[in-house]
Amino acid sequence: MTALTSEADARILIDDLLRVAGWNPADKSQVRTEVPLSETFHVAETATGGGAIRTVDVGSLGFADYVLLDQRGRPLAVVEAKKQAINPYTAKQQALPYAKKIGAPFIFLTNGELTYFWDYLNDDARPVASFYSRRDLERLVHLRTERKPLAEVAIPDTYVRTGETRSLRPYQQEAMKALDHAVELGKRRFLIELPTGCGKTDLIGLYLKRLIQAGHAERILFLVDRDQLAKQAIEAIQDLLPNYSSYWLKPGVARQEKQITVCLLQTMIGRHEEFSSGYFDLLVMDECHRSIYGSWQTALSHFDALHIGLTATPAMYIERNTFSFYQCKDNAPDYSYSIQEAFKNGHLTPYRFATGITTLMSEGAEVEGVEYDPAEFERKWTNEASNKLMMVEFDKLAWANYKELAPGQKDGPGKAVVFAITKHHAARLAQYLNELHPEFKGKYAEVITSDIADADDAIRRFKQDKLPMVAVSVGMLDTGFDCREVLHLVMCRRVRSPILYQQMRGRGTRTAPHIDKQKFVIYDFFGNHEYFNDSDTDAFTGAGGGGSGGRPRPPGPGGRELVELGLDDEWLHAVSYIEVGPDGERVDKREYVTEWEKAVQQGADNDPVIAKVKAGAELSEQEETELAHRLNQPQKYFNEDNLRRAYRKPGGNLVDFIREALGLIKTKSRPEIVEENFRAWLVSKSFTPEQAQYLSLLKNRGLVKGKVSIDDLFSPPLSLLNAAGIGIEMFGEKGLNAVLEEINQTVLAA
Repeated sequence: MTALTSEADARILIDDLLRVAGWNPADKSQVRTEVPLSETFHVAETATGGGAIRTVDVGSLGFADYVLLDQRGRPLAVVEAKKQAINPYTAKQQALPYAKKIGAPFIFLTNGELTYFWDYLNDDARPVASFYSRRDLERLVHLRTERKPLAEVAIPDTYVRTGETRSLRPYQQEAMKALDHAVELGKRRFLIELPTGCGKTDLIGLYLKRLIQAGHAERILFLVDRDQLAKQAIEAIQDLLPNYSSYWLKPGVARQEKQITVCLLQTMIGRHEEFSSGYFDLLVMDECHRSIYGSWQTALSHFDALHIGLTATPAMYIERNTFSFYQCKDNAPDYSYSIQEAFKNGHLTPYRFATGITTLMSEGAEVEGVEYDPAEFERKWTNEASNKLMMVEFDKLAWANYKELAPGQKDGPGKAVVFAITKHHAARLAQYLNELHPEFKGKYAEVITSDIADADDAIRRFKQDKLPMVAVSVGMLDTGFDCREVLHLVMCRRVRSPILYQQMRGRGTRTAPHIDKQKFVIYDFFGNHEYFNDSDTDAFTGAGGGGSGGRPRPPGPGGRELVELGLDDEWLHAVSYIEVGPDGERVDKREYVTEWEKAVQQGADNDPVIAKVKAGAELSEQEETELAHRLNQPQKYFNEDNLRRAYRKPGGNLVDFIREALGLIKTKSRPEIVEENFRAWLVSKSFTPEQAQYLSLLKNRGLVKGKVSIDDLFSPPLSLLNAAGIGIEMFGEKGLNAVLEEINQTVLAA
């Protein structure tokens, strides 16, 4: 990107940024530019607390570069423009007297590259990814008139969920109080850690209601990274907050102007630019520890809102980037509740490990380190005999002991989830279980993967009906899946991620008083719990207890676990095939992409919904759903899960893959991606304005070289600016090295 040296150059960029946020710089009823000394305005006293309208002469205060007006012609914000070489934050005191004089409640400070938003009556200026729209600013003014202390909104003792009255648990009330305290102190980002099964969704739904009632939020975005989590979230929100409009924003579907939006993060990656930075007042991110990287972070950081991150991951396995994003001190969440406390207080069901079962892998056995070809692993470590043996041993113990686990359980041993290695492996295991129980006519066990005719319906039947009793899956039921009647977890695969291990274990921890659930059993045929030193008397959490003797987790790039990006092992290395269909047929990724593109291009001529996508029209929710079902047919199995693997794009969605097949997606240039990543990174951090300006220099150097190193600071052109000395003064020697590493990993890795 060519450096812009003058203020006039910067204004070219600023005008473009205003247009993106819905402002028309040429429309004087929206935007006034270079407002002269003699300019007068009708000023709404309500912007600063009164009620009358007065006319103000700005006198000798100079002129404003831009003034943004509301629909009645009253000032909403002053925009102070600076040339790119000047840190816009330094213009605060230049813009403030003018804004106060004309009654504009907000200020934007920008040089076209860095933009700060300043709600000067309440906060300091902070970096934002884009300008606010007129409607955003008007809404903020309105919210001020509605706002009241959170203490005036009572925390309930009970609430109604799915028609039954439930008690708010003590730790849920404590979490609300911790959030209240942080909000009242002016903190804008919060991190909540609750173990799987402890009611994070109910907690956050009730807290959203408090924030709305107290005038702290009107528009809310609830982000998740799995379809099942989206379904749970929208169901909970519509159940708990029936008086507030809500919807699920899906790929290619027209956005709706409702108060609460539920959306997959993968969808928002491609759609965040449709929204201004101020569109939402509050953003909730479920399983947030997976989302603070690269394009995922860009979508998250785009919104200048209150942020609440939810996670079931214990603190020691949360990356420092996550703590930094949520402004947590001492690498500690704003509120946490441990799994040991949950077991002790009866809020989660404890577990035990099945004894006397066969272990297929000796403790410590490795295959190609931490990355392996799943199909090769299956071939090497399992065969027909061992698969049958695992199912026989599990089935025998399950039928023998289920009354001990849940005295109220009737009609067989209760629900079980089997975690398989591959789709092919899952199909074999389900077949063997059904052979053990011919009386159920093939309905005892069912494979649940993205390739079956209707995975959602299969999950519903597993949860609500007597059959199937056993769900066999790969990846799909590891996280984001809740069934409180589960009494058996069967690990027929190796797990080396401590976070994934705890998430899988969490599928059984939910309480089920209606069957008097006392415990659940883990049948660990691959010795995973021994790897983590987990035991039924000393639960592995990664910190103390069973975790103290566990081995360190295998690092991914930059020291983080790859699985935490929401990916599974097949996506993490150069496996050349994907598994499709109920039997897990292997198809070369390139062949799969070729067939997909051919099918989409043909469909553009004879499929009206694909034709709509080609024409750039938005779909209805029904059209999007029907298209997904139509494409996921036998033979091809075109679905998001398989397409993400084939394209190696974990953030892709179905409509984007259709657009890509039609050649409609313009691939962003590397400089564009880096600039976007850089803005998101700055927004996510707590750098001083001087640090942000300095880091902009390093980013520009990295754009030229591909990365930036310590040596670059001692070489022209950076050495001419004393970049090394200034960097050490700002960050310290160790901190400077860390920030360079983060720039390379987070900003420049495009």
